[in-house]
Amino acid sequence: MTAQQSHDAGACKRVDDGITRVFQLLGKRWTGQIVSVLVEQPAHFTDLRRAIPGISERMLSDRLTELGAAGLVLREVDEGPPLRVSYRLTEAGEALEPALRELAEWAKKHLPDASACPSAARA
Repeated sequence: MTAQQSHDAGACKRVDDGITRVFQLLGKRWTGQIVSVLVEQPAHFTDLRRAIPGISERMLSDRLTELGAAGLVLREVDEGPPLRVSYRLTEAGEALEPALRELAEWAKKHLPDASACPSAARA
């Protein structure tokens, strides 16, 4: 009997449904960064764009819409003048803060900083 044959497919543990749902939303590019900026304080669209280098206006708009639909972000319009739109986390969004803080600490310890100069690390 080979190892493949003796493997019991029924004994395989499935990925937790909650983890799957979390990463379907927060695992998308830019989403985590947007939430981490909003954890600090509400922000206007332009402030979010400046805080997240490389994100396009279209992508930021799409991700904010998704986060709003998921109940994590609220869009608030100040009629002005001038008209300004700001975004803030809902209670559910704010509840992500401890997990994001832990992930950031984990990354500092376990993920190499790709932007660091290798020679600077040796100095």
